Amino acid sequence: MKYLVTIRALMAIASATFLTACVSTMPAKIPSPAPDVARTLAPNGTLRAAINFGNPILANKDVKTGEPFGVSIDIARELGRRLNVPVELVLFNSAGKVVDAVSADEVSIAFVAIDPVRATTTAYTAPYVIIEGAYLVRDNSPLRENAEVDRAGTRVVVGGGSAYDLYLTREIKHATLVRAPTSPLVTDEMLKQNLEVAAGVKQQLQADALRVGGVRLLPGRFMVINQALAMPVSRAGASDFLKAFIEDLKASGFVENALVRHGIKGALVAPLAP
Repeated sequence: MKYLVTIRALMAIASATFLTACVSTMPAKIPSPAPDVARTLAPNGTLRAAINFGNPILANKDVKTGEPFGVSIDIARELGRRLNVPVELVLFNSAGKVVDAVSADEVSIAFVAIDPVRATTTAYTAPYVIIEGAYLVRDNSPLRENAEVDRAGTRVVVGGGSAYDLYLTREIKHATLVRAPTSPLVTDEMLKQNLEVAAGVKQQLQADALRVGGVRLLPGRFMVINQALAMPVSRAGASDFLKAFIEDLKASGFVENALVRHGIKGALVAPLAP
């Protein structure tokens, strides 16, 4: 009898441990949004979420079906679930076009890098993911370090309107910036135009290096990109709820699980906001 009691006790502890582990991977419950939050973000009954395929860390398309998938899409759908409204994914191929849509109040939310230039038209949560920006050069390039890039005669191609474009526009003093239509095209533009450097998401450039060959990344990073949930300033009345929503997704493991589920390496979950 004592043996049976012990077995039952152990099974109960194991069951409780399993349930606790399961719960810890699910989003923690935050207060239900007030009706005015849903009205602010989805005044016509639908949450319009801008999705940027120019950043492969956050969004991609299935090569066979064309179906969008990624971290930003998971977050948009989770927000729609909590607001109890349908989600419309509004698709873009560059960050610049996403920012234009936010500025024109054509979307409810967006997933973009925090940048002071955008603050006049865009309200942000704290970041949920941190991404590194890197440089790519040809194998025979004399450039060996990030600090060597900003020199007269060096041409750096960036995605027009991207976080890298905005940052380097402020920081570069001697090199020349050349803008590609979208961030995923920077390596191809560098090779086609015989430019010296491509700048962009480290993971995108790593994939490019495998794809085209004859190129290499400079070691380290030249910037850290804080990716946040954003909204037009006209919808900033919902910002307190969205800030709490993002903190909940980070604390509960939702963001980390999404990165793992989509096979994203190198991006980090941002620290909890103070």
